[in-house]
Amino acid sequence: MEFKSGIKRFLTDGTFVKTTRAVALGVSLLAGTSALVAPSVASAEMVFNRGNGSEPGTLDPQISEGVPSAHILRDLFEGLTAEHTDGSIIPGQAESWTISEDGKTFVFKIRDNAKWSNGDPVTAHDFVYAWQRAVAPATGTAYSFLLYPLENAQAISSGEEKDLSKLGVKATDDRTLEVKLSGPAPYFLGMITHSVAYPVHKGTVEAKGASWTRPENMVSNGAFKLQEWTPQSRIVAVKSDTYWNKDTVKLDKVVYYPTESQTTALKRYRAGELDWTYEVPNDQIKWIKENMADEFHVSNYLGTYYYGFNMTKPPFNDPKLRKAFSMAIDREILTSKIVGAGEVPAYAFVVPGVTAYDPVYADFKAKDQAARNAEALKLYEEAGYSKDNPIEIELRYNTSDNHKKIAIAVQNMWKKTLGAKVNLVNEEWKVYLETRKLKQATQAFRAGWIGDYNDPNTFLELWLSDSGLNDTGFDSPEFDSLMNQAKLEQDAEKRKNLLMQAETIFLEANAVAPIYHYVTKRMVKPYVKGWENNVMDHIRSQYITIEQ
Repeated sequence: MEFKSGIKRFLTDGTFVKTTRAVALGVSLLAGTSALVAPSVASAEMVFNRGNGSEPGTLDPQISEGVPSAHILRDLFEGLTAEHTDGSIIPGQAESWTISEDGKTFVFKIRDNAKWSNGDPVTAHDFVYAWQRAVAPATGTAYSFLLYPLENAQAISSGEEKDLSKLGVKATDDRTLEVKLSGPAPYFLGMITHSVAYPVHKGTVEAKGASWTRPENMVSNGAFKLQEWTPQSRIVAVKSDTYWNKDTVKLDKVVYYPTESQTTALKRYRAGELDWTYEVPNDQIKWIKENMADEFHVSNYLGTYYYGFNMTKPPFNDPKLRKAFSMAIDREILTSKIVGAGEVPAYAFVVPGVTAYDPVYADFKAKDQAARNAEALKLYEEAGYSKDNPIEIELRYNTSDNHKKIAIAVQNMWKKTLGAKVNLVNEEWKVYLETRKLKQATQAFRAGWIGDYNDPNTFLELWLSDSGLNDTGFDSPEFDSLMNQAKLEQDAEKRKNLLMQAETIFLEANAVAPIYHYVTKRMVKPYVKGWENNVMDHIRSQYITIEQ
């Protein structure tokens, strides 16, 4: 990136992807069909069979939640900025941009060959429409807070400001988008690679309503377009012939398989039905390392696995009880014996190592587990419970072999240390998300947060009192104030200190029990090329080739 006279400008011609095309796999084994494709036919198609975790709740960019839907949306849509294979920020639908010297005004130039899958041009007006839609309370997005750096975004999202045109984004012409922030946001270019900032086709959304995301209706602007969605079976996307960079896309088709059972996914991978798994079963990692090590890939991941506590009602409206349950979790045992592939025990919510940040840890990190257990029992008793008068709670998690194994281990820890009676409840992903959001049935619940960009803000803004993803009910005016000050602070050191103070407040509240910091663990066939590990685990299918 060049720096000239206080203005930052980034240009590219988009020729960053290899143009070599390999011969496709001769025989493709697809779940749900017994037919074998003849080599002469299959060679005309390059297909990537991708295990993708839970069934997405929606493929509406402004409404979707969860990593599985994000993987698909990165293929179907493209924002102003995009990412290279290593996760670095590159131009997407915008061919260039300028940033004012104070870091508060961005001007993006939309590519003249950016098109929707129906052939319509992508314009600056499409981004204005999508971003206004994202912050409008009626839309119901959980991710509106990601756009809070824009002028008036928070006021509009809260309902305080009714005029959507007051949002800090406008189209000065069809190809020029001007964005005004309320304060400098060094992470902004990375943040707008998130699906909430993708454009949507206004005519389609308004004509089709909630059904606009069906394959027969969807109009998208990414490297692929939606062809099929068979619930709990597969989602199919095919190469878009209108994508501006289509000549660099080598895959003809991507098939995404919902794979909530990691054990089943591994079996399908070994049978040749999957080229790529979303995860692997933790209890088979040892066998995988001994028998398929060359196909097993582990890398650092910008995320935290945690248990949340519903602070809005008994019993976890009691801070002593929340801390007791957090301290009684033996994170070292969980990471070494249960998950076991390089995960790091977590005593912070922001992942240590995030850019320009010093780690902040829970106050019990320095104690050994025996001392933690003793203090946890004391707090438990001060909250009115004992091994003779145990609490009975529910621990809720979304359906997954790995989540179940962790939940069983924690259930045993809470019983052994505190005497608590813990009933495990699992729910299918879409139901689980809704249950958490309502904060009625949840007591303790499993969750995870993957950073949307490499900055501490992506972890901490989740806990703003008006965040749509704050499923604990954590509500601290002091925390909110520090976060708002950080949003406006131009001095990097002062901003860092404000964020560290905010995390300290959050950790002291014990609204969540951080358990470990993620690594990605997956199986990948040797013939899958064109990808590389990155800390965001953003693997776009447009870079993939099948070389066999």
